[in-house]
Amino acid sequence: MSKHTLQDVEVEATIPRKKSKKEKKNKKSKLQNDDSGVSTPVQDEEVVASDVVEEKPKKEKEKKDKKDKKEKKEKKERKKRDTEQSGEDGDDSEPKSKKGKKDKKKKKRDAEDDAEANGTSNGHANAEGAIAEVVNASEPSTTTTGQYQQTSALAAVPQAEITSFLNTHQITVTDPLSDKPLRPIMQFSQLPSSALISKNPFTCFKEPTPIQAASWPFGLSGRDIVGVAETGSGKTMGFGLPLVTAVLGMPKTKGPGRIRAVVVSPTRELAMQTNEQLSKLGELVGLNTVCVYGGASKDDQRALLRKGDIIVATPGRLKDFLEEGAIKLDNAKFVVLDEADRMLDKGFEDDIKQILSACPRKEGRQTLMYTATWPQSVQALASTFMVSPVKIQIGGNPSGDLQANARIEQRVEVVDPRVKEQRLLQLLKAQPRNERVLVFCLYKKEATRVETFLRQRGGLKVTGIHGDLKQEQRTRSLEAFKKGETPVLVATDVAARGLDIPEVKLVINCTFPLTIEDYVHRIGRTGRAGKTGLAITLFTEHDKSHSGELVNILKAAGQPVPNELLKFGTTVKKKTHGTYGAFFKDVDMSQKGTKITFD
Repeated sequence: MSKHTLQDVEVEATIPRKKSKKEKKNKKSKLQNDDSGVSTPVQDEEVVASDVVEEKPKKEKEKKDKKDKKEKKEKKERKKRDTEQSGEDGDDSEPKSKKGKKDKKKKKRDAEDDAEANGTSNGHANAEGAIAEVVNASEPSTTTTGQYQQTSALAAVPQAEITSFLNTHQITVTDPLSDKPLRPIMQFSQLPSSALISKNPFTCFKEPTPIQAASWPFGLSGRDIVGVAETGSGKTMGFGLPLVTAVLGMPKTKGPGRIRAVVVSPTRELAMQTNEQLSKLGELVGLNTVCVYGGASKDDQRALLRKGDIIVATPGRLKDFLEEGAIKLDNAKFVVLDEADRMLDKGFEDDIKQILSACPRKEGRQTLMYTATWPQSVQALASTFMVSPVKIQIGGNPSGDLQANARIEQRVEVVDPRVKEQRLLQLLKAQPRNERVLVFCLYKKEATRVETFLRQRGGLKVTGIHGDLKQEQRTRSLEAFKKGETPVLVATDVAARGLDIPEVKLVINCTFPLTIEDYVHRIGRTGRAGKTGLAITLFTEHDKSHSGELVNILKAAGQPVPNELLKFGTTVKKKTHGTYGAFFKDVDMSQKGTKITFD
């Protein structure tokens, strides 16, 4: 109580002093009025006015100085009294004095902040911000923030060895932002250290494949990529490593917007296969990967989405979940289109646009597209979804023209359509027992008929996979074929893209596909991971519109062209539709049909 009364006394003591100043001002003004009676009053008034203007700032300075002196004296007196009271009251006065100091410091900080906000120190603040930015830019960034640092092991590799590696594997890198592309990661030991790499995820592999070696540096540096490589070249792991690394560097969120990366695949089986590979990487670092596709329970998938960090999906089911609000892609800053040429074709184009519009803008996300075929028809559309993408082409095909896997031996037999199935049975019986053979048909009904024919007439162990089957049956058939329990699989083009089925020695095209791109993907189910394979195509007169395209593919791969095929001609007809080829007819659905009346 004594402390408060002393302060009050001091405040009261200062009040009469302020009145005395006012009296001084009044006296000075009176003196000036008395002097105004002298001759030349106009000039004297001007001089007095100027003197008053000059004296005002001096007086204000004197006031401030006096106030500062008084405040200092009061502080000293308070400190003395506090020390005197501390001897009597002990430590009770110390927290009070500390609180007073803290309050004063806070007031000063607030005053400084207000001054900066009002523009009094904007120049200084901007300078500090610029310095901070320069410092941050000079600091070495880690791979978890999306920035790539070349390791010392990779930097020590001679340039001649890098050039030899690129030439040997026919790697062409086109970077619109730099003339000197990043060095390929030729060994797993050259990968930058990260939480994922510390878990040794590649112990069962000898070295990276060419598409992985060339794309990893750009993927880890946050760049958009178009990766074009032959079938069976390891494209999934090419985007899998940068994807998991990028997700680890993103902040976690809860609710429907917790998904941080999206992989879109054209078929259910490919989505399941991709999910299996990505989940192995994600489990090492505590990330959950969820696979959603049609033909399965929505409720089960909806429950899995609540815990997912990475989603692998087919376009239709993903669009359904977006429309019902079960999932949000606002935080999905890493997007992959697997089999990108199929994803950007007219069949999926609208779905992909809707999915990408739900993700952050292309400037705020990383977009990767991987495929084995990259036709001109989709390149322009792909560029609208990406920012200065790096194009990585594997194989002696820098122009991006369609090209088949050179390790696959291609045979074309021109046959009568009426004996096609009999010839198929002969080819299958000529194969060694229990050797896996994949037979492709064009239509679902045809696949069912061929499957029944081979089982009943040929006595072969056959299973099928096509769109008319339930998803459980499709999955069961594919697993039986992969394990070797059923050596022959009859399938439509749902099994043509991306599926990695080990030990497939032979692919037979019972019916030619609608497009030449699908032909390349079909035969790519064999000759995977550096192995060789055989593809036999039964070509009939009904397929003659594709003869020119097929001849070009055979010649480009150095394969023999039968004379019977050349008889159909070598001209390449313009493709009416990317998916349906010459069978597509553009119909205006807005027009009403005309009524026909009969007499």
